[in-house]
Amino acid sequence: MRVLLYNETTDPEPTEIVDFDPDLNRWGDIWSVFVPGVAPGQLYHFQADGPHEPQQGHRFDPQARLIDPYAKALAGHFLPADGGIVRPPKCVVVNDEFDWRGDRHLRRPLAETVIYEMHVRGFTRARSSGVEHPGTYLGIIEKIPYLQSLGVTAVELMPVHEFPIYDCLGQKPDRPNYWGYDPIALFAPHRGYAVGKEPGAQVREFKEMVLALHRAGIEVILDVVFNHTAEGNEYGPTFGFKGLENRVYYMLENGGATYRNYSGCGNTLNGNHPIVRELIFHCLRHWVHNYHVDGFRFDLASILSRDREGELRPNPPVVEAISEDPLLADTKIIAEAWDAAGAYQVGSFANLRWSEWNGRYRDDLRRFWRGDSHKVSSLATRLAGSSDLYQPSGRRPYHSINFITSHDGFPLNDLVAYNEKHNEANGEGNCDGDNNNYSCNYGIEGPTRRKAIVQIRERQVKNMLASLLLSQGVPMLLSGDECRRTHRGNNNAYCQDNVLSWFDWRLAEKNRGLRRFVEALIEFRKAEPAVRQENFLQGKPVRPGGLPDASWYDAQGKPADWSNSDCTLTCLLAAVPRRSPLDLPNHHVLFICHAAPEARECGFPPIALGLPWKLFVNTAAASPEDVYPDLDGPAPPADGRIQMGGRSLACYVAEDVLC
Repeated sequence: MRVLLYNETTDPEPTEIVDFDPDLNRWGDIWSVFVPGVAPGQLYHFQADGPHEPQQGHRFDPQARLIDPYAKALAGHFLPADGGIVRPPKCVVVNDEFDWRGDRHLRRPLAETVIYEMHVRGFTRARSSGVEHPGTYLGIIEKIPYLQSLGVTAVELMPVHEFPIYDCLGQKPDRPNYWGYDPIALFAPHRGYAVGKEPGAQVREFKEMVLALHRAGIEVILDVVFNHTAEGNEYGPTFGFKGLENRVYYMLENGGATYRNYSGCGNTLNGNHPIVRELIFHCLRHWVHNYHVDGFRFDLASILSRDREGELRPNPPVVEAISEDPLLADTKIIAEAWDAAGAYQVGSFANLRWSEWNGRYRDDLRRFWRGDSHKVSSLATRLAGSSDLYQPSGRRPYHSINFITSHDGFPLNDLVAYNEKHNEANGEGNCDGDNNNYSCNYGIEGPTRRKAIVQIRERQVKNMLASLLLSQGVPMLLSGDECRRTHRGNNNAYCQDNVLSWFDWRLAEKNRGLRRFVEALIEFRKAEPAVRQENFLQGKPVRPGGLPDASWYDAQGKPADWSNSDCTLTCLLAAVPRRSPLDLPNHHVLFICHAAPEARECGFPPIALGLPWKLFVNTAAASPEDVYPDLDGPAPPADGRIQMGGRSLACYVAEDVLC
């Protein structure tokens, strides 16, 4: 073992080499050495010598420059690989001191959370953002007032750990790694999102961002990638894990010659090996303790359920240990409960500490609003918190992270504008990305000025946003959906570091009416416990002789018939009794989802007649009559018969007069 020390990020060769003495600097399988004079800002690599036997899984190379798996920051880029030697970014010795000014985790209950999924660079990179530091951690600080105006309570940041900017030969790739799902240093914030260029600047700026978000009441959730690395398969470069202990860090097959590929990215981290498991624990604790991060979303988390042979196991050690780790007790733990090799564990991923991205919710809501038949029962189940998935294991509605769109796939605007993906710009012959989007263009593929189609698309965007924010569970909103950001039909924009992916802030003003609509729904959700219950709905009265906590009806106000192919469903939620006479009254909530293209007369259920209903949301109306933020919209007719526009949602609220 050796430590290579450098003076500059552009140095191709070290200025000093420190050899480890195997008799003095090795304790078991742990190597350590004290180097006098090393201070914050010092640049370094590791080297490890050993057998180079790729057919047996050993890939030691005495010339390789290796990234420290525990490096707290990287600096520079991959340099040209002269002499066939890969020269990765250099590790940085970091000073962890930072004045947090009393900051602590916000500890907001998950049931009261509204998540906003966003990309650090893309959020402010466009010229229209108007920020002083576009595309950076500091740029996000400048846009905190916008996040506050929306009312979201947490941002979920797409990967911020280090990933390659240049390729392993020191060349800028034709298709840049924009999303960042290709890690090279899991403990280190991405240097490309920092304003300062001195080594380690990203550490300070990331902390400044977290502190500012916390002061605004917004939690920070990180999208973490513990399923693969950027080293790729047996044909990929060696610049870190491969050169330190390939057989430990990766799942191998064919005697060690090749890599299991459950990630779809060439290799798979061996998460249930004790050494890798320890690395993951230290990494999570590092982000929580040193950066005050409030939670994690685990990319392709089903890989963590695979043992060293790649078999799915119940209660795998790494998953169970994460849920029981005492330092993570205050954090939100969210799984993307599937992987690229066919595992799909939505509803069954892990124990009570884990929430899940609910892919079933996404698909069922898309299909109902598209007008697919026999989806009413699925709609009801998803609106009610997906008890079919989470109740059998003792989990709660808030273990379902509800979403209709995410970074992976169409944004909401494109979901209602394209029947097919259009990924030609990715350079893969339009073969990449999911072919099954449950989308609809309503007559014309892509943008159009045809009034009837424009109107349908506007309604459908509002229908899905309103459904999301009125559902039991935890809503996750994709950044830009509140103002109809578009990818122009690209449903896999992983390599589009350009205006195709960046947030166009002109849309925020152009679609101010839609923003107002979303803001009102988020504010209502935060104020109204009926739509964010902590326990599953029972269909039983909330008080003697009162309304049931939830009941379901057809278009005529009769009990729902789950066997028919109707496209209309009414949901009635009883107000949650207030806890103290000093509290303001809560509201009963009634909303009608009508997915058929034709207008239809619908009736309130008899049990709801006589209550002081006021219109809150009507997606068939144009702004500003589409939402009444003060809950003071017009009352329905006394007989409860209302006209629903084609493909529309109406929501009424009534103050709980018995409270």
